[in-house]
Amino acid sequence: MKLYNTATRKTEDFIPQDPQNVKIYTCGPTVYDYAHIGNLTAYIYWDLLLRVLLENGYQPRRVLNLTDVGHLASDADDGEDKIEKGAKRSGKTVWEVAKYYGEYFLAKMEQLNLLPPAKVAWATDYIEQDLALVEKLTEAGLTYQISDGIYFDTAKFPRYADFAHLDLNNLKAGARVNFNPEKRNLSDFALWKWSPEGQKRDMEWEFNGRMGFPGWHLECSAIAINTLGDTIDIHTGGIDHIPVHHTDEIAQSETFTGKTFSNYWLHCNHMKSEGQKISKSLDNGFNLEELKSRGFSPIDFKMFVLQSQYQTESNFNFESLQAAKNRLKNWQNIANMRWQIKGSEGEIPSLAAKNAILEEINENLDTPKALVKIDEVFS
Repeated sequence: MKLYNTATRKTEDFIPQDPQNVKIYTCGPTVYDYAHIGNLTAYIYWDLLLRVLLENGYQPRRVLNLTDVGHLASDADDGEDKIEKGAKRSGKTVWEVAKYYGEYFLAKMEQLNLLPPAKVAWATDYIEQDLALVEKLTEAGLTYQISDGIYFDTAKFPRYADFAHLDLNNLKAGARVNFNPEKRNLSDFALWKWSPEGQKRDMEWEFNGRMGFPGWHLECSAIAINTLGDTIDIHTGGIDHIPVHHTDEIAQSETFTGKTFSNYWLHCNHMKSEGQKISKSLDNGFNLEELKSRGFSPIDFKMFVLQSQYQTESNFNFESLQAAKNRLKNWQNIANMRWQIKGSEGEIPSLAAKNAILEEINENLDTPKALVKIDEVFS
């Protein structure tokens, strides 16, 4: 089994620490709104990863986080918390918003027939672990405090730029994160944010005599380390996580444990709609309910997603979705004719056919080629 490792920019043989306990961490959604098809695409690919690991005889253990606090409106360390923004929009408390949209997301995973994670971790359940991480990094002299929070000093982690191949010398204010003149380095990031003066947040906790809340990046390190251990086998996420979120995770995790945070990093590309970024503002952020109203099932959409390899940018349109539905229906019809009507004595795919499909999918989860092999089996 081979996987493309973002950390090395190479496709490598997958060699886990323990084949019977493959540790996987998946960056989950920020639960402040309905998950649209672009949001769900990544989890279809990471479900495929689990199934391929199982087919190869491995036993994966995956943790998925749900971000219900700390994710500000952008990758910058300022702006409005996404959950609080969702609460204002809906007239609910942030706790109600997070619970509602978190449960909605998990229900969509079930409708897509995705394997459930071994553990679903809510960020607010790990505040104590967050603070332990901040305290240890502070004791090691890796943080500093300014007016709005406690920051990680990236200059004290020499390998900071390596993962995303960042050019820190030419990093311009606003090109990556908004510039805060109090920060020592443009790439420094918030571990813990103080609640604004005179403002009471729905989600805030006391630390060093002040109320505050965790930075977005902190939760993933705290959850992964406390549920899977110091070094995990595979960390998954979207390509947009590479330059900031995952780079920051590596810095804080590896300085905390003194060990490699993850041996393999997998990143999926974006799905666009008619060539545009999928978003509610562009009215192209369809959800599964809207697809159903047009005659498409969640599994039709899943087939559409898997017709693209996870690293390629896919383009959603209803003509392509219809083609995926037709392909799936053709498989179902042939299966009914060739096997189901013959009962237990019916024809089943040969071991050679199964191995041919697995051989394709083992090459960095190459679903397009694997689907072609399945077409050949049904021909």
